[in-house]
Amino acid sequence: MLLKRKPVLIAAAMALFLSSAGSAMAAADKTSKYRVYQDDRLLLETADYPSAESYAKQFTSSHVEEINTRKWLWNNYPRYKVYQSGYTSSAWEFATLDQAVREASRWGHAAVRDLQSGGWVWDNYPNYQVYQGDTTLASWSFGTLGEAKAEAVKWGNAHIIDLNSHQWVWDNIPDARKAELRASTDKVYRIYQGTYSADSWSYAYLEDAVNASLQWGNSTIVSTEKSNQVVFSNVKKYQVYQYDNALNSFLSIDDAIAYAKQFDHTKIYDSETAAKLALWTNYPYYQVYQSDRWIGDFSNLTNALSYAMAYSNASLRLLDGGANVWDNFRKLQFWGWNGSSSDTTIRNQVNVTSGLDVVSPTYFTLADASGNLSDTSNKDTVTWLKAQGYNVQPLISNQFDAALTTQFLSSADAQSKFIDALVSKAVLLGVNGLNIDFESLSGKDRAAFTAFVQKITDAAHAKGLVISIDLPRGSAKWNAQTAFDHEKLGGIVDYIISMTYDQYWKGSTEAGSVAGLPWVEEGVKEFLAYGIPRDKLIIGIPFYVREWQIDSAGKLVSTRALLMKDLPALIASKNATQTWDDQFQQYKVEYSEGGYRYVFWLEDENTVDARLDIAQKYQLAGVAAWRLGYDNAELWKSMIQKK
Repeated sequence: MLLKRKPVLIAAAMALFLSSAGSAMAAADKTSKYRVYQDDRLLLETADYPSAESYAKQFTSSHVEEINTRKWLWNNYPRYKVYQSGYTSSAWEFATLDQAVREASRWGHAAVRDLQSGGWVWDNYPNYQVYQGDTTLASWSFGTLGEAKAEAVKWGNAHIIDLNSHQWVWDNIPDARKAELRASTDKVYRIYQGTYSADSWSYAYLEDAVNASLQWGNSTIVSTEKSNQVVFSNVKKYQVYQYDNALNSFLSIDDAIAYAKQFDHTKIYDSETAAKLALWTNYPYYQVYQSDRWIGDFSNLTNALSYAMAYSNASLRLLDGGANVWDNFRKLQFWGWNGSSSDTTIRNQVNVTSGLDVVSPTYFTLADASGNLSDTSNKDTVTWLKAQGYNVQPLISNQFDAALTTQFLSSADAQSKFIDALVSKAVLLGVNGLNIDFESLSGKDRAAFTAFVQKITDAAHAKGLVISIDLPRGSAKWNAQTAFDHEKLGGIVDYIISMTYDQYWKGSTEAGSVAGLPWVEEGVKEFLAYGIPRDKLIIGIPFYVREWQIDSAGKLVSTRALLMKDLPALIASKNATQTWDDQFQQYKVEYSEGGYRYVFWLEDENTVDARLDIAQKYQLAGVAAWRLGYDNAELWKSMIQKK
């Protein structure tokens, strides 16, 4: 990393190391082991299980997951769900049947489904319909004949239809009135089957028309007095489907259900409703997909999770549609450089983070031109990091020595010696990969450096190791004159990390931001323009700023680096002012002291959030922080919301 060669940051880092408290064992106790999700949205990361469960209980459809294994340790997903005519809501999900029935009872045409089985376990769909003459109301639907009669007796000229058989089962019409209606020559009720009717299918009395219509499937009765309005229907509106194939249709919902239960993956629809919602189904509630391809379903959540975990790029979805419950899709990766090989420092650094994926300790250095390897690695640290679920990819440096590197690259034997020792040690340590950080190279070494990267990548891949490389953000205007062949390197390594910081650095002749947001975004576009795949590109994020000392004549006097975590206290103590700078899309912070003006461009949760937005906008693999230890826990809690 460019900053590693700056003395002021080295001093700051040493101060940080000396201030670290507690033993390695104590640090291990702070390691995040659990994550809280609501569906697939990450809410919290913590080392303490009781606090994870307590936090999760504040949300519906939440679960606690063990980070290492992704095993669910607790969840509050509902067992029962209420539906009204196929419609449902997340507010109608319940842990117990009693709770679900209590809610469902408030609504007509309601049902309760046990999500761990197919179909309904309770419903209040009506069995009887009350009519007065040929008129009925939605509120005149009842579950029992007794309930229907209790309503019907309130009205004259009333009758009751059994909705299962569609037979006329009760009325309070006097026999004399029936005889009078039958004797009438005004036959106002006519039967249709589809669009067909016959002269003999006309009746003066509705009961006679109803009884006659039962002889004909899918028939209707219209009233000529009401402009041929349908006043009774025998249409088999309950349609049974298996997958997308129509199987049969029925007059009665009960008959449709009995038939549908003979098959798996069936649904029942009401053909007379505009909204095509399934009234009943025995589809398993938990659906497993690989990408967008359905691969299985389960009625048991645990079984569904186990099945999904066996596939890459898999997701677990609910039958009713909407949010994923779980997935192992690739999300925005969070990388962090340690800038240290100290076991205690590394443990303390990662304990502050949330959502961190890849840790890069500074372990390996090119010692000399003959290819000797300087090694400060610690297998215990690597073992501990991997046990916490981190991917470990140690950094390899060239001492930022151009002359040394030129000599090294001119010798095939030196390269082989270095690569063999490096890869062998990486395998012995059990790391996941290696991060190449060769900087300050001579432009004349462009071809030789590319060839070296190919050799080290081939050797690493042969042992199952991932290779990433750090490249200066630079500029497309002059990158071709440097030692870094972006296009070729992008085709060789697994990840390219663009060091999108030090826009203005220690050697700059004017004050400016270390990484203005427009400059960062333009750099991303330039790297993509080299043909580097989006899923290989990671952008660097500075967890520091550069403060500039300016005299009364406006001349730069000195500069120093400040850690992001120290900025709020500095701003408060200096009574600094903040003004928005459109050029850098950051706040410019200024204060005066001792006859000098001091200025820096603020880095905080908002600027980090904006950098994450850039990574997501361009669908990049992730972001890398320079460096761990310059941050605080609150920053990472903000970052995981964007992961």
